[in-house]
Amino acid sequence: MGNSYAGQLKSARFEEALHNSIEASLRCSSVVPRPIFSQLYLDPDQHPFSSADVKPKVEDLDKDLVHRYTQNGSLDFSNSLTVNEMEDDEDDEEMSDSNSPPIPYSQKPAPEGSCTTDGFCQAGKDLRLVSLCMEQIDIPAGFLLVGAKSPNLPEHILVCAVDKRFLPDDNGKNALLGFSGNCIGCGERGFRYFTEFSNHINLKLTTQPKKQKHLKYYLVRSSQGVLSKGPLICWKECRSRQSSASCQTIKPSSSVSSTVTPENGTTNGYKAGFTQTDGANGNSSHGGKGSASSSTPAHPGNYSLSPRPSYASGDQATMFISGPPKKRHRGWYPGSPLPQPGLVVPVPTVRPLSRTESPLSAPVPQTPLTGILQPRPIPAGETVIVPENLLSNSGVRPVILIGYGTLPYFYGNVSDIVVSPLLVNCYKIPQLENKDLEQLGLTGSQYLSVENMILLTIQYLVRLGPDQIPLREEFEQIMLKAMQEFTLRERALQLGAQCVPVSPGQLPWLARLIASVSQDLVHVIVTQNSLAEGISETLRTLSEMRHYQRLPDYVVAICTSKIRGNEFCVVVLGPHQSRALAESMLTTSEFLKEISYELITGKVSFLASHFKTTSLGDDLDKLLEKMQQRRGDSVVIPFNGDLNECMSPQEAAAMMPTQNLDLDSENFQIYQPQLTVARKLLSQVCAIADSGSQSLDLGHFSKVDFIIIVPRSEVLVQQTLQRIRQSGVLVDLGLEENGTAHQRAEKYVVRLDNEIQTKFEVFMRRVKQNPYTLFVLVHDNSHVELTSVISGSLSHGEPSHGLADRVINCREVLEAFNLLVLQVSSFPYTLQTQQSRISSNNEVHWIQLDTGEDMGCEEKLYFGLNEYSKSLQWGITSPLLRCDETFEKMVNTLLERYPRLHSMVVRCYLLIQQYSEALMALTTMASLRDHSTPETLSIMDDLISSPGRNKSGRGHMLIIRVPSVQLAMLAKERLQEVRDKLGLQYRFEIILGNPASELSVATHFVARLKTWRGNEPEEWIPRTYQDLDGLPCIVILTGKDPLGETFPRSLKYCDLRLIDSSYLTRTALEQEVGLACCYVSKEVIWGPTVALDLSGKEQERAAVSENDSDELLIDLERPQSNSSAVTGTSGSIMENGVSSSSTADKSKKQPLTPSFQSPATSLGMDEGVSASTPGTGAGETLKQECDSLGPQMASSTISKPSSSSSGPRTLPWLGQPIRGYRGPQTALPPVVILSKAAYSLLGSQKSGKLPSSSSLLPHADVAWVSSLRPLLNKDMSSEEQSLYYRQWTSARQHHADYSNQPDPASGTRTFHPRRLLLTGPPKVGKTGSYLQFLRILFRMLIRLLEVDVYDEEEINTDHSESTEVSQSEGEPWPDIESFSKMPFDVSVHDPKYSFMSLVYTEKLAGVKQEVIKESKVEEPRKRETVSIMLTKYAAYNTFHHCEQCRQYMDFTSASQMSDSTLHAFTFSSSMLGEEVQLYFIIPKSKESHFVFSKQGKHLESMRLPLVSDKNLNAVKSPIFTPSSGRHEHGLLNLFHAMEGINHLHLLVVKEYEMPLYRKYWPNHIMLVLPGMFNNAGVGAARFLIKELSYHNLELERNRLEELGIKRQCVWPFIVMMDDSCVLWNIHSVQEPSSQPMEVGVSSKNVSLKTVLQHIEATPKIVHYAILGIQKWSSKLTSQSLKAPFSRCHVHDFLLLNIDLTQNVQYDFNRYFCEDVDFNLRTNSSGLLICRFNNFSLMKKHVQVGGQRDFIIKPKIVVSENLAPILPLQYICAPDSEHTLLAAPAQFLLEKFLQHASYKLFPKAIRNFKSPVLAIDCYLNIGPEVAICYISSRPHSSNVNCEGVFFSGLLLYLCDSFVGADLLKNFKFLKGATLCVICQDRSSLRQTIVRLELEDEWQFRLRDEFQTANSSDDKPLYFLTGRHV
Repeated sequence: MGNSYAGQLKSARFEEALHNSIEASLRCSSVVPRPIFSQLYLDPDQHPFSSADVKPKVEDLDKDLVHRYTQNGSLDFSNSLTVNEMEDDEDDEEMSDSNSPPIPYSQKPAPEGSCTTDGFCQAGKDLRLVSLCMEQIDIPAGFLLVGAKSPNLPEHILVCAVDKRFLPDDNGKNALLGFSGNCIGCGERGFRYFTEFSNHINLKLTTQPKKQKHLKYYLVRSSQGVLSKGPLICWKECRSRQSSASCQTIKPSSSVSSTVTPENGTTNGYKAGFTQTDGANGNSSHGGKGSASSSTPAHPGNYSLSPRPSYASGDQATMFISGPPKKRHRGWYPGSPLPQPGLVVPVPTVRPLSRTESPLSAPVPQTPLTGILQPRPIPAGETVIVPENLLSNSGVRPVILIGYGTLPYFYGNVSDIVVSPLLVNCYKIPQLENKDLEQLGLTGSQYLSVENMILLTIQYLVRLGPDQIPLREEFEQIMLKAMQEFTLRERALQLGAQCVPVSPGQLPWLARLIASVSQDLVHVIVTQNSLAEGISETLRTLSEMRHYQRLPDYVVAICTSKIRGNEFCVVVLGPHQSRALAESMLTTSEFLKEISYELITGKVSFLASHFKTTSLGDDLDKLLEKMQQRRGDSVVIPFNGDLNECMSPQEAAAMMPTQNLDLDSENFQIYQPQLTVARKLLSQVCAIADSGSQSLDLGHFSKVDFIIIVPRSEVLVQQTLQRIRQSGVLVDLGLEENGTAHQRAEKYVVRLDNEIQTKFEVFMRRVKQNPYTLFVLVHDNSHVELTSVISGSLSHGEPSHGLADRVINCREVLEAFNLLVLQVSSFPYTLQTQQSRISSNNEVHWIQLDTGEDMGCEEKLYFGLNEYSKSLQWGITSPLLRCDETFEKMVNTLLERYPRLHSMVVRCYLLIQQYSEALMALTTMASLRDHSTPETLSIMDDLISSPGRNKSGRGHMLIIRVPSVQLAMLAKERLQEVRDKLGLQYRFEIILGNPASELSVATHFVARLKTWRGNEPEEWIPRTYQDLDGLPCIVILTGKDPLGETFPRSLKYCDLRLIDSSYLTRTALEQEVGLACCYVSKEVIWGPTVALDLSGKEQERAAVSENDSDELLIDLERPQSNSSAVTGTSGSIMENGVSSSSTADKSKKQPLTPSFQSPATSLGMDEGVSASTPGTGAGETLKQECDSLGPQMASSTISKPSSSSSGPRTLPWLGQPIRGYRGPQTALPPVVILSKAAYSLLGSQKSGKLPSSSSLLPHADVAWVSSLRPLLNKDMSSEEQSLYYRQWTSARQHHADYSNQPDPASGTRTFHPRRLLLTGPPKVGKTGSYLQFLRILFRMLIRLLEVDVYDEEEINTDHSESTEVSQSEGEPWPDIESFSKMPFDVSVHDPKYSFMSLVYTEKLAGVKQEVIKESKVEEPRKRETVSIMLTKYAAYNTFHHCEQCRQYMDFTSASQMSDSTLHAFTFSSSMLGEEVQLYFIIPKSKESHFVFSKQGKHLESMRLPLVSDKNLNAVKSPIFTPSSGRHEHGLLNLFHAMEGINHLHLLVVKEYEMPLYRKYWPNHIMLVLPGMFNNAGVGAARFLIKELSYHNLELERNRLEELGIKRQCVWPFIVMMDDSCVLWNIHSVQEPSSQPMEVGVSSKNVSLKTVLQHIEATPKIVHYAILGIQKWSSKLTSQSLKAPFSRCHVHDFLLLNIDLTQNVQYDFNRYFCEDVDFNLRTNSSGLLICRFNNFSLMKKHVQVGGQRDFIIKPKIVVSENLAPILPLQYICAPDSEHTLLAAPAQFLLEKFLQHASYKLFPKAIRNFKSPVLAIDCYLNIGPEVAICYISSRPHSSNVNCEGVFFSGLLLYLCDSFVGADLLKNFKFLKGATLCVICQDRSSLRQTIVRLELEDEWQFRLRDEFQTANSSDDKPLYFLTGRHV
C-alpha cells in the first residue's frame, strides 16, 4: 500500500479526531468546536478553504515575490524579505504548541559514512532550490520536478523528481497511492516508498513521512530559465483554494510557558519579521497554475522552547480545518504576572511591494459551495481591520508595541502596520534566583501590577519627548527602579499594612492625568471590551487625518475588561518614532538587503528625481555641463595655488610636490603599553601551562609558528602583512630567511572568504606534522560574523556565514595540543556570553590607559571613544564630536515625504547632494552656499583648499561611511562626476573603500604619494589606507561593519551621518566611532581649551599629526642626538622590565618624569614613571626587547616607584619643545559628525568612563538573559564588563557559541583551555602587541631549552711546574703503577671554594703575599654563569615533560601513589654509637633492585653487581643524590642523561621533605634520613649514604658468598652526585696546526651513561678510593688537559669505593666543605683519588634550595623588624644574657669561623708562610688564612712541615689519636693563637688537661665561648688562648 493512509483503519482516525475534538473544546474560549462526526464523515472532496493554504508560511509568500524579482539574475534578497529568524520560534504545522520538545519519528539511522546534513542527500549532493535554480536537470518522461519542505530548513525547498501519476490533478484527485521518485542530487532512481526517499534526502521528520505533507510545490522554469517555486500541489487534503473574503488576518498567538526563555531574536532582542504582502489587494501569484489565493493571512511566530523551528498557528483565522483541528490559540492568562506574548510579527514594515509582472493579480472569483460548510464567524470585538491606503494617506506606518494582554487579529491592509515586541519583555517579569534578586535589591514577592506597568509606560513615553525613540534598555532600568522602590516601601511598612494598589477604576483617570503634561504628544484611549476597539479607533483617526492636523506621537490603548483584567498596548504614530522603531527591528544584513532591494526595483526613482535639481531649483546636470563648458579643457591647479587658478590637464598631471621627510610609516616600533600587554599575554600562556590541567606543555616546544585570520577585507589583509613585514617577526621566529620573508609573509595571513578552507587545511596539516612547534592561530577582529556553521547553511546569500565558526571551532583546532587560539577584538562583547568558549581568566585586557602607568615617557596618548565623549565637556567652540542639526532637519522633512523608503537611502541621497552643492558653492556658484549645511561646507572647504597652501601638496582625508555597497557606489559615481565637471580631478581623489576589493587610486595621485615617500620601487601602489597619508581625498567606506582598518594621520573628518537608529547595539555604534580613534600628542589632552579652539576657518593641522593609529610610531622631530640613541643602545634595556641587572639596581636608575595633569579632563597622566635611562628612546626596537629578556621574563609586572601627585603639576618644557607640538597647530583627533540618534547615545555622558551607548544590547547576535538586571556601571573596567556580560547575556541561536551550552546536570561551562582573548579599544596597537607576544613567546621557549651553568676558571692553578710523573696523553684510563707515584695536589681548585681558606703546601710558602692579598680581599660576588642550550643528554627537573620519559616520570593514575611501599632498614653505626633506622620508599617498578625476605615483607639488602659484570645497557654503581629544598628544581630526572638504560637511582631526602619529593618524583626510590637529621647539613647525608652502602656491601657479600661468589668480586662503588649536575662533556686536544698558536680543545656533549661506563671500565678500579671528573669552564685550555688524570680533590660528582674508604668517614656534623675535609682525610690514609680530566661536568645555577635556606633568627622573636644578626653574634660567653638563636650549633660555629679569622688567628692573616695548624680536620676559617692539614693517624701521609712556624692551632672535636706528644712536634710563632672546640664544657676541660695545653698556651677565663644556642640545642664550646 505504500505509505498513503488509505490503508489505515478508520478507527484509528476516529480516535485521533475524537482526541483532538475534546482537546479543542477544552481550549476553546469563544467558538464551539466542530462536532466530531462532521469532521470525520461530512468532509466532501473539495473543501472551500484549506488550512494549508490560508496560512502559507510567511516566508513562502515572500520567496514567491522574491523569486519574481530575482529571475533576471540580479541579487537574491530572499533572506531579508522574511523574518529570517522565524525559524527560531515557529513549529511546523504538525507540532504541538506546548513547549515540550517534539518526539522524533523513529527513522532508521543513516548508513555509516553517509551525509546527514539538511538540504543534502545521503550522497552529499546539494538539493536546495537556491543552489539548483540555474542548473539544467534531466528528468525521465512522465516525471515532474516538485519541491519538498524539510522542517529543519524552513527557508529552503528541496528539489525532487516524482512520477506525476502519484501526484494529484488540479482538482486534488486521481493521485495513485504509493510513490515513485528519483534523487536529482546523486541521480539514484527508483525509490518506491516515500519513507525510504525521505530518509535519503535527509528530511529528518518528527512525524511519519507522508508525501501529501512534504511534497508542497510544483517547480517551474521562468522565461529566463530560472527554476522557481510554482503553485502548491493540490492534494485532496488541501481541497480547493477559496477564500471567504478578500481580507487578511493576523493573529498573534502565544503559548504561556512556565519557564521563561531568553528571547531569541534579532536586533535589540526583538524579533521582527517583515512579511511581504501586496498592500493593494493582498494576493500572490502562483506562477499561473490556475488558482491564486486572494487571502494571505500573515502569521506570527511564537516563543516556544522547542529547540527546533516551530510554527504556531492562529486558528481562529482558519475558516476550515481539514482533518483533526489544530490546537487553538491560547491567550495570555488575564491575571498572569508572566505573560509571554508571542512574537508578533506579521506585518511588513518598510516595504509594500508594488507587483510588476503578475498576470493573475486580480482575485479569481470561485463560487462558494453551499451546504453545511459555512465559514466560522469571528467575534467582531477581537478584530481590527486596517484601513486601505493608511500609509499613503497619513504618511505614517504605525508601530504597535505589544504590551500586556491579547492583541486582536488584524485584517485588511496589514502591510501598513508593524507589530513590534520591543518592550514586551519588560512586562514579563522573569523568575530570578534569590541571589540575583538580592543583587538587584528586590524581594521575591515584589512584582509590579499591570496598572503600575501601564502608568510607568505612559510616564516613560511622556519623558521621551519629540526626538527620542523608546529604548528597551532604558525602560528596563525604569521598571527595575520602580520595583526597588516598592521593595523599599514594603520594608518600611513591614507592620503588615499593604500598599494600596491602583484600582482599575482609578487607572483611566491616572493615565490621562500623566499624559496631560505631554503637550499632546501622548494620548490615552480607554475601552471596555477589547484592545481591538482602541486600536481600530486610533487607526481610523489616523487614516482620516488631514496633513495639517497634529498627530500625537504615542497612543496608549488600555482595555479595562471585567473578565480579563487590564490589558494595554502602545500605538506609535510619530513619523520619526514609528520609522525608527520599524527600522531598528531589522538586523544590519536585513536592512542592507532592503536597501539594495529598493534600489534594484526602482522604488527610489521619485527620490532620485527630487535630487536632480539643486536646492535653488536648477537642473543639476545642466548646470554642471554649463560649468564644464565655461572652464573648457583646463583643470584646477592640483596644489600650491588657489581654486581659481587653472592649467592644462597635462601640466596638472606632471606637477610634482616636494619630498616630505615627515613620513615615518615604515618605522615600525613597539611602545611600552604594547610590551606590557604582550607580557600579560605571555604570563597568561604560562598560567595555562602551569594550571595542572595538562592542556599545554611549554617544555615540549622549541619553535613558534602562527597564522592570522582576518575578516573579508583586502585592505586589512595588506595592512596586517605590512605590520608583519615591518616588525621582522618572521625572521625573529626563524620561520623565514631574511631575503624571502617579504614575499613569504602572505602565507601567514588568511581572509575569511571561500578560499579559507583549503588554506586552513594546509595550516592544520603543518600543525599535525610539527608536534614540537607551538602554533598560534590569531583570529583578528574576532567579533565580526561570528555566526554558526549551522545557521550559515540555512541562510544563503551571506558568503561569510559561519566561516569563522568552521575554522575556529572545528574539532582539529580544539584538540590540537600544540595550537593556541588568540582571539583579538576591540568589541569582544559577543565573545563574552554565558556560552563563551573562552574562560574569563584567559582574557587579557589592554592596560587602563588613563592611569598613565608607564606612560610618563610616551608622548602620544590614546584618544578613544571615551575621550571623544568627554571632549564634549571641554567647552570649545569646535567640538570633536558633532551633530549636524541642519542636516537632521532636512532629513526629517524628506522622510515624511517618502515614508516607504528606508531612511538610510534618503539620508544618503541628501548627503550626496550636500557634498555636491558644497563643491559647487566653493568653486563656482557661491549662491548655493546657504543651501549647504555649515558642517558640510567647512569640511569641503578644508579638503579642497588645504593642498593649495604649500608646495608639498599634502591635504586631509575625509571618510564618509556608507554601509550599503550599492549606495556607496552611487555616492562615488555622483561625487566623482561633480568633481570632474568642476575640474577638481587633480585636486583631490575619491576612493571607494570596499572591503571586497583593493584600493584603486588614480596614477597621478600614486605618483604624488611615491614622491612624498621617497625611495619606493617603480611598481609601488598604495594598498592600505595608511599608504594614503597626506593625500587629499574622500574615502567612501562601505561594508556591513568597519573591519579594523587603520587610517593615516591625515584623517581629519569622519562623516557618520548615515549611522542612524538602525545601529542600536553597542558594538554596531561603537565600531563606527572606532574609525576615528587614534593616538594624539599629550598636549591635546593637556590643554584642550587652548589647542582646540578652532573657531572660524580651521587651522591647518601640523603635518606631524596624531599618531598612526594602530601601531604607535616614532616621531622624527626630536633632536638628532636623542633619536640616534634609540638604535644605539646596547645591553639590557631597563624599560622592558626584564633587564638582566638586579631589581634594586633598576629602581635606582629609573628617573621620575613629571607627567601632565590635565585641568580640564581626568585623562591626565598619573604617576607616570619612565622606565628608560635617559639615553634610550621611549620605544626600544623589538630586537632589544628580545635580547634583554632575562630570567624574570615571564613575569608581567613592571616595577615602578610611585610618585605622589600632590597639587597641580606644571608643564616642564625641558628646554626643548615637546616633540610634535608646534604651538597652536597641535595635531588633533579627527572630527566626527554623527546623526542625531547616535549623538544622543554617545554624547550624553555625564559621569563615569563609559558613554551611554554602553548600556545598549552589546551585540546583535546576543540577547539579554533577563529584563531585570543591574545597570552596567559607567565606571566598570573592561574586566568587570566582561563578567557582567558573561552573567547577563546569552548567545542567540545563530551565534557560533550557541552550541556551547553549559552542562545541564552540573551547570559547569566548557571552556577551550588553549584559547585566549585579547581586548583593547580600537586602533590602540593590538596588532603590534600580539606580534610582540609571538616574539617573546619564542624567546621564552628558547629560554626553557637553555640552562644557566657555572662558568668559572679553576682557582689556585699553577701551570709553571709540570707534574713529575705524567702519563702519555692518549691513554683512556690511568695506569695504577705510575698514577700511585704522582703526588696528591692538596690545593682546592674548584671555583666554588674561592672564598675558602687555602690548604697549605710547600709551594704556597713561596707565593708573594701581596698578590694574594689583592685577589682575596674582595667581597663575596655573584658567580659567573653562562647560558647553554640543553642537549638530549641533560638531566632535568620536574618542569620537563616529553613522550620518552613519561613512564619514568609520571605515575599513570592516582592509585599508583600508594604502589610504592615503605621499608625500614636498620643498621648500627660505630660513629654515631647507636642503631640507625632509615626508610626506603620503593615503587613497585623498582622492587627488582632489592632483596626481600622469604615472606616478601622485610627488606634485606639492595642488590649489587659483580666487578666482572659486563653489561653495555647498565651502569653498575647505584647513584645516590642528596637533595633538600629542590623537590621541583632539583635535576633528578636522569632518563635522558642515562640514555634510557636501566640504572639504580636513590634520592636521599630529609624526613620532613619526603611528602613533597614523593609527590613530584613518584617513580623514584627514596632514602629517608631519620628525623634527628632534619636540620643537619649535607655532611650528614653523605655520611649516612656511605655508612648504609658499606653495611649493604657486607650484606650482599654474605648473600652472594652463599651462592659461591668471592667477597672481593662484589662491586664496591657507589656514585654520589649533586642535584644540580646538568650536562657532561668529553674533551680532546686537537692536533696543533703549523702556526705556533694555542692548541685548540674540542669538546662534545656526552651522556652520564657514557661517563660512568667509561670510569667503571678503569683497569684495577678496586684499588682507587675515589674517582671523579673536572668542572667545566669555557676557558678550558689544552694546558689544563695536558695531564689526562690528576691526583687531586674531586667534588659534586664522584665514584666512591666504600670498601677501601671503610675507615674514613664524612663528618656528619658538617654544613660546609665536607668534601674537602673528606678528600684530605682519604688522601692522608694513603688512598688514591683520581680525576679524569678529559671529562667535565656542567653544574646548573639553581636559585632555590640547597644550603642557602637557613635563615638565622632569634629563638624568641621580640619585635618584628630586627636588625640582621651579624656573624660575630653567633657566639657568646657561657651563661650570658645574649640573644639565643634558632639555628644548629654546628652551623653557627662554621659560619662564625668563616668571618672571625681576624679575632681568632690574627697572626695568620695573609701570612701563608705560617699557616694555622688543623689536626684531622679542614674548616674554613676565612680566605686570608692558610690551613695546614695534618692527620694524627699513624702511618698517614702528611705535608712536610719541617721548619714551619705555625701562626695558630685549631683543634676540632679531636679524638684519642691526638695526644700531647703529637703536638710537641710542631713549632709556633710567638703570639700564635689556639682554638679548641668541643661538644660540651666538661669535655673541653678534659681535652685541655689531656693534651697538657696549659704548659705552652695561656688561657684566660673570659676566653671561653659557646655558640649562641640554648642548652636544649646543645651548643658547642670553644676556648681560645695565646702561645707563650
